[in-house]
Amino acid sequence: MFDAALDGPSSGKPEAVAVGAPLAVRMRPTGLDEVLGQSHLLGPGTPLRRLVEGSGATSVILYGPPGTGKTTLASLISSTTGRRFEALSALSAGVKEVRAVIDMARRRLVGGEQTVLFIDEVHRFSKTQQDALLAAVENRIVLLVAATTENPSFSVVAPLLSRSLVLQLQPLTADDIGVLLRRAVTDERGLAGTVDVDDEAMEQLVKLAGGDARRALTALEAAAESSADLAGDDRAEITLQVVESTMDKAAVRYDRDGDQHYDVVSAFIKSIRGSDVDAALHYLARMLSAGEDPRFIARRLIIAASEDIGMADPTALQVAVAAAQAVQLIGMPEAQLTLTHATIHLATAPKSGAVAAAIGKATADIAGGKAGLVPPHLRDGHYSGAKKLGNAVGYRYPHDHPDGVLAQQYPPDELVGVDYYEPTARGAEREISARIGKLRRIIRGR
Repeated sequence: MFDAALDGPSSGKPEAVAVGAPLAVRMRPTGLDEVLGQSHLLGPGTPLRRLVEGSGATSVILYGPPGTGKTTLASLISSTTGRRFEALSALSAGVKEVRAVIDMARRRLVGGEQTVLFIDEVHRFSKTQQDALLAAVENRIVLLVAATTENPSFSVVAPLLSRSLVLQLQPLTADDIGVLLRRAVTDERGLAGTVDVDDEAMEQLVKLAGGDARRALTALEAAAESSADLAGDDRAEITLQVVESTMDKAAVRYDRDGDQHYDVVSAFIKSIRGSDVDAALHYLARMLSAGEDPRFIARRLIIAASEDIGMADPTALQVAVAAAQAVQLIGMPEAQLTLTHATIHLATAPKSGAVAAAIGKATADIAGGKAGLVPPHLRDGHYSGAKKLGNAVGYRYPHDHPDGVLAQQYPPDELVGVDYYEPTARGAEREISARIGKLRRIIRGR
């Protein structure tokens, strides 16, 4: 249910938990019956259950947010099957350490003992370090259990992905966290019933956890210590006030350099596109609370202004650009108001994808070879001999016409009559739609 930091290689079975270990470590499950959440991965006959029960032999990459059980499952795979357990942290191990573990595993395999190699934060391994694992994983010299908080598709090399099962863990539900906390209060490994927790305090602890079991247990332990200090010789009680005094912020599921970075900003832009201003503001606040670079948010707003609004509200781009400039001028925290201003404007503006569609179709034609010669009358005529080549001869100057528009061929011959921009009937494009039809009829001489 939760992970523990592993700072370097370790051998043998997972170590016994010390008496003074943190509550989150003491409450780590010792069997599958204690594992909460992840039912989608641990049902009967699933690859992960078979692996834990000893009948599976495929390496796995466990992908999910902190506190969801990656380290726990790796430990169970080893302890319940009698395999040797080796742990490396990508924060401290290099190619040398990886090869040393593999060499030892190869020698043990001769004697019939298989090795489980757990690598925490595998996304921090370089390509060279990951490549050093390939032969050992493919030949099953080691059973690799790798843990990562980032999408393996972006952070793990393709050959290692193809040799492993990728299993995605989900944040624990509020019910799961509640069960975990109540177990920790009563279990002999935990607080052993030495404190009482009132309902409001329990609800707040669940809320603070944000689906992270380790965070929940850390908050409970801190609250228990604080309540014991306040109680003196009386029985300790964890109240809402005690919880709020020890932990005042809920976990924000966001990693500026990881998968959550892309997921949250994707949801932000899609909420703007879908005109859900409230959802857009939620994701904006989530990014700002997690310390996202406000300049990055401003750039995304500028892109959205043209991609999703375009000419349906031409002022949207102006607002987005102004917001980006304001971010540069005033910085945080004041710039959050400017970003909020721009987000509300874009989310509530009429939407049109016509701008993006227009350049997409034009680009597709270019890629398809439709890039004919520029009509002679449009070519540059500002050099000696241009007219002898026919360049700029016959060009008609639109400003000489009372309406400022006249019949004349502008595109190459292959693209005469092709429409790229198709305005919608939303917002300012409603008027443009009527006007562009008239313009095309005049220009094309219809």
